[in-house]
Amino acid sequence: MREQYSVVMDENENPLHTLPKPQRFQAMVLLSLMWTTVFCVAIGSYTYWGELVVGHVAVAVGVVITGLTFNSARKSTRNDTIG
Repeated sequence: MREQYSVVMDENENPLHTLPKPQRFQAMVLLSLMWTTVFCVAIGSYTYWGELVVGHVAVAVGVVITGLTFNSARKSTRNDTIG
C-alpha cells in the first residue's frame, strides 16, 4: 500500500518527477484541487440526491394520503345517501 501511495503522492516517484520543482509543485497543487473538487461534488451530489429523493417521497406520500382521504370521503358520502 505504501508503494502505491508513493507512486501517486511522492513527487520524486510519480510521473511528474521529470518536471522542474516549481512546475511539479504547481501540477501537484492543481491535481489536489481537482481531486478535492471531484470528491466534494461527488459527496455533495449524493447528499443533494438524498434530499431530492426524500422530497419526492414526501410529495408522493402526500398525494397518496390525499387520494385515500378523498376516496374515503367519497365512499362515506355514497353510504350516507344510500342508507
